Parts: sequence; C-alpha cells; structure tokens
Amino acid sequence: MCKGLAALPATCLKSAKDMKHRLGFLLQKPDSCEHSSSHSKKEKVAPAERVSHEEVKKWADCLENLIHHDSGLAAFRAFLRSEYSEENIEFWVSCEEYKKTTLPAQLGPKARKIYDEFISIQATREVNLDSCTREVTSRNILEPTLSCFDEAQRKIFILMEKDSYRRFLKSRFYLDLVSPPGTPCGIESHKRATSSALACSSPLVPQCA
Repeated sequence: MCKGLAALPATCLKSAKDMKHRLGFLLQKPDSCEHSSSHSKKEKVAPAERVSHEEVKKWADCLENLIHHDSGLAAFRAFLRSEYSEENIEFWVSCEEYKKTTLPAQLGPKARKIYDEFISIQATREVNLDSCTREVTSRNILEPTLSCFDEAQRKIFILMEKDSYRRFLKSRFYLDLVSPPGTPCGIESHKRATSSALACSSPLVPQCA
C-alpha cells in the first residue's frame, strides 16, 4: 500500500496539509494508489484539472514543460515548500504576472513590490542573484518596463533547472504521479522496475508478482 505523504521525512510533514490540498487532484488517477480513491470523494475536482499520465511524463523533458502547466507548477511549488526553498519559483511566477501588466501606471508599484520581496538586501524572500544582476535590476526599476526583471528571472530559472528541478524528478512528488496506473506508487516502484521487468520476461515465471 502506498504511504504517500506519510513516508516523507519529518521536516516535510509540517506542510503536509497544504501539499495535500494542492496535489490531491493530481493523485486522483484510475487504478492508482489506494489513498487516491479516498481523496476523490472528499475533493471536488473539475475534469479539466486532472492530468494524463502522458502529460506528467512530459514534465521530465524540461523545466519549461513543468512550470508552464498549472498542475506541474502546483506540484513543483509543493516540492519546494517541503524543502523550505519556494522563493525561487514564487519570484519566477511574480515576474510572469508582472509581464502581463497592461496599465503603465501600475508598473512602478508592482516592480517595487517584487524588488522589495525578492531582490533587495532586506527582502523577506530573497532569491540568490549575483551582485551584477542585482545591481542591473535595481537600476531597471527606477524606470520600470515590462522587461525590467527579465535577466533576474532568467538567472533564477537556470538555478532551478540545475538544482531543484533535478531533485524534484527524483522525489515522491513526481514519482508518485508518473507511476503507471495499476502499479505501486513512488520510489519503491521506481527501484523495483528493473527487477520486475526481468522477472516478467523469464519463461520460468508464469506471471508478474
């Protein structure tokens, strides 16, 4: 039986309720873990929110596929929250929202808010930027445009791509979702995949265990 979030390290359990709320609909796939059927009755999920197995597999192709999909973004956010390092994805999302600003008068206040929250030395959720990028961004917000955070956003994207994204693909947050329907969930099934395939192909074994 799949243990799901209960098997996570103790440091992750603090955020378990929030992760469960955000990822509940992702885990509701047919013939999956036993806990998915129990959640399906408690949470009302629109059909459009459910993600196909093929779509989830695409998230492993590149970080763009993951964070440009609403459900993939939710899963990645929950994973980063479990590591207490969600500021990078929150900054990236804030930059995406900022670039949708249509009124010039709103650019200044929005730019200052993002800068104060993520970039300034006293930022409440400071992201890891080199001094040069930080300085350029500081100058940009003096006369803000839709592209004033582009370089900083690009640097944070690369940082996530090389670090947290790779860990995400090895975590239960992804492995539980990408497990084929009808198979044991998560890391256990990932570790047993090779041995199971060999056993099934042997003429001495009548069927898969």
